[in-house]
Amino acid sequence: MLEFQNVSLSVGRKEVLQNISFSLVPGEIVAILGESGAGKSSIFRLLLGEWKPTLGSIKLDEIVLEKLSLENLQKYRRQIGVVFQDFRLLAKKTVFENIAFALEVCGEESKISKKVPELLKLVGLSQQKDQFPDSLSGGEKQRVAIARALVHTPKILIADEATGNLDPKNSREIAELFSRLHKDQGLTIVFASHDPTLVMRTNPRIIRLEKGRILFDEKNCPPERAFAGLL
Repeated sequence: MLEFQNVSLSVGRKEVLQNISFSLVPGEIVAILGESGAGKSSIFRLLLGEWKPTLGSIKLDEIVLEKLSLENLQKYRRQIGVVFQDFRLLAKKTVFENIAFALEVCGEESKISKKVPELLKLVGLSQQKDQFPDSLSGGEKQRVAIARALVHTPKILIADEATGNLDPKNSREIAELFSRLHKDQGLTIVFASHDPTLVMRTNPRIIRLEKGRILFDEKNCPPERAFAGLL
């Protein structure tokens, strides 16, 4: 279970998050929504251990994030898969090599021959394994990034505006992939998005932020309520 317990965060003199509390059980899919500056990306940076809360605590199972040493923080981060809006692929490596690289840097080369083809099949890119990122569509690039994020079999996948650079067709494909990962593999997914397509097709629990606070936290939230004032 992931828990944010009365978390506040100040960056310089600015209070970014104010007394945030929520918990995620394994297998949930959750969308964190809000205007730019509401605190969505700050929650992700806290979850990755890039920042520590000014007040409160963050726990994943028995791990207390703010108490981790640098060495243990690196081990913890392997339990979190991360997908970004801008893909962050290595231009001079093929699709296969981009995914394999995440294993290489952790000294797990022995897993490459089995794990990478499995992930390519999962995201529907087996035929593109020898292509370079420049030859891929935006949706294909994001699917490579998702495969790379899954390489360590994470407990949680987090995605920050994963469809922000995609057209509607590719947005639908990524939404369908998230839904499949959630339903078929029981993967816990937390994403921030301004994309109604992603939200409507995944039917997540909605945590709506406003000025660093939780405005509401609801399951089966109608899209018009989830995105009120955002579109």
